[in-house]
Amino acid sequence: MTTVHTLPDYQIHPVGSPPEGYPRRVVPDTFAEEPFLPSYSQRRKAFLQHLLRNPAPTNTKAVWHELGRLAAGGVAHPGVFLATLDFIDAHKDCADFALHGVLRWVYQFNPTQPRLLSGEGVQAIFHPPFDEELLNRAHRTILGFKYFPDEPGIDSLCTWTENHYILYTSAAYLAGQFFPEETFSNSGEKGWQKVEKNRKRILRWLDLRLRTGFSEWLSHVYYDEDLAALLALRDFAQDLEMRQKAENVIHLLLLDIALNSFRGVFGSTHGRAYGNTKKWASQEGTTDTTKLLFGMGIFSGFDNMSAVAFALSGYTLPPAIEAIAQDQNRPEMLNRQRMGIRLAEMERWGLSPDNIEDGMHLLTLEAYMHPRTAELVLRMFDRFNWYENSFFAVFKKYRWLIRLLRATRLLKPLAKALEWDLCRNTREQVDIVTYRTPDYMLSSAVDYRPGFGGDQQHIWQATLAPNAVCFTTHPGNIGGKTPDKWAGSGVLPRVAQVKNVVIAIYHLQRKLALYVPIRHFYTHAWLPKREFDEVVERGNWVFVRKGKSYLALYSHLPTYWQTEGEDRDAELIAKGKDNIWICELSSEAEVGSFANFQQRILAAPLRVYGLDVEYDSPAQGKLRFGWRGPLLQNGQEVNLHPNVRYDNPYLSVPFEVSELNIKAKSESLRIPIY
Repeated sequence: MTTVHTLPDYQIHPVGSPPEGYPRRVVPDTFAEEPFLPSYSQRRKAFLQHLLRNPAPTNTKAVWHELGRLAAGGVAHPGVFLATLDFIDAHKDCADFALHGVLRWVYQFNPTQPRLLSGEGVQAIFHPPFDEELLNRAHRTILGFKYFPDEPGIDSLCTWTENHYILYTSAAYLAGQFFPEETFSNSGEKGWQKVEKNRKRILRWLDLRLRTGFSEWLSHVYYDEDLAALLALRDFAQDLEMRQKAENVIHLLLLDIALNSFRGVFGSTHGRAYGNTKKWASQEGTTDTTKLLFGMGIFSGFDNMSAVAFALSGYTLPPAIEAIAQDQNRPEMLNRQRMGIRLAEMERWGLSPDNIEDGMHLLTLEAYMHPRTAELVLRMFDRFNWYENSFFAVFKKYRWLIRLLRATRLLKPLAKALEWDLCRNTREQVDIVTYRTPDYMLSSAVDYRPGFGGDQQHIWQATLAPNAVCFTTHPGNIGGKTPDKWAGSGVLPRVAQVKNVVIAIYHLQRKLALYVPIRHFYTHAWLPKREFDEVVERGNWVFVRKGKSYLALYSHLPTYWQTEGEDRDAELIAKGKDNIWICELSSEAEVGSFANFQQRILAAPLRVYGLDVEYDSPAQGKLRFGWRGPLLQNGQEVNLHPNVRYDNPYLSVPFEVSELNIKAKSESLRIPIY
């Protein structure tokens, strides 16, 4: 019988003492705002050397660090592998992150089965990490895992969000491919049956991402997980169609990052983000990967596995995407982008509200209690025994009410009446604007579900340097689950952006809620004084300077700084149910001195009428925007929802298109969609 060591959630601490020569202390890396080495091969070598100098982190991705150490010719800690297998066997949430590290270990570091290496350029690493007993233990873990919610066992695994779905299905596929004739002890299936079942699921997920992009849009947390799964399929899947489509989706993800990053900071709007990842660029899940691929970012090891996956993969970064990422000195770059689908149009994308397999894809949008999906999702609760899953504890509490509503056919009307609250997790179609100059970047999700509850959506951000950032939120919860103080929003604002100017309007109301009642009637901005070189307060405006970059932040309601705790002199609070925030960016190259920037802003007429504002921006002219109605610029309506998949200097195509043709400098790239 396998002994399982007790482990805290989301932490993997090595079992036993490290081997001789294993590093004991962290040697931190430095943030690179310019490409720190000119070629990928040089950056890969630097990354692997960084891994050799550092012990594994104690998070769910520790095993990836050890794979990188082995690839670099170093000594790995057997206790990290053992603790990782314990974590997976215990069916802890995020076990899929660790499981993919184990799968890459048995595929790529296995001298007995080199035939399993399928992807072009990927090399077997015949440096045996440990003894045969530990490898056999890994095989038992793979064969005994629960890969999909229809398999036996009660657990609190999250298998359905966009990143987890591809992680679990690709893990099942690759495990089945590795052991085609073995019986998987939890499900009773043969490996070849897992391959057959999950091939369909994976191809559908890949097709939807190619056609519509990501519901977890521009996530500097979850793109890391997507990339690890996709690289595994690209490198190891024996199905040619799957490998090619996985590689094309990798291209798309990296294109997203390249278009929406500023000097190594993935400081854009995000479909899912957390407070720490928004505040501190070194804690982004993708920063190790961007430093490896693009040369900008930091090897932090905070929460990353895709950098090691790239370093071990045969994947070649297209020069066109690298050129876009490094085109940071272009005078201005405006990117408009659309991603995701509307649930009202699900059939258009081949999804049915009556089919459980489709329900798993609908849950990649986290459409739990949407009026069109509620009945289907509750059927899934019954089938998968999800009432016992801790992620759905709130549903278990209301199980008696759910039974009554289903029996009386009142479920859909109630879901519609409380959609603003029950669908706060749901991520439907989003329109994105990102504006970048050599000195700053501003990014937003424009006119995105204003007045709905939010969960982890990050609606807008201004970035001047790695930690010199600004954004606003409405706190949902203070502590506890998201939406919390800084992650997500209790109520989503209505936002519009015109290049370097963003307007965010908050309208907070007491409304009936079952999930997150509105208890906090204030909005606030993250603007850490210590990260800027100058801070000036004039009336309702706060002006900050970082080097030669400038930011002006306006609140219609009076504001005050937090004076206690970790948010001291970083949190700017505006009490009140309704507020209008305006942020305008500029630079020395655009307007001269910081004093001149302040004078121009302060002299600009600004009028607020309830939830409407008129602002004569020095850079963009007269802007008029409100809780309802269009955005007007100098009297002309600005289309907040143009029908574009991408519209930027490198490619411009409508939302539904058969291929993407990207051109950057002298490089080009074609990505087929269908």
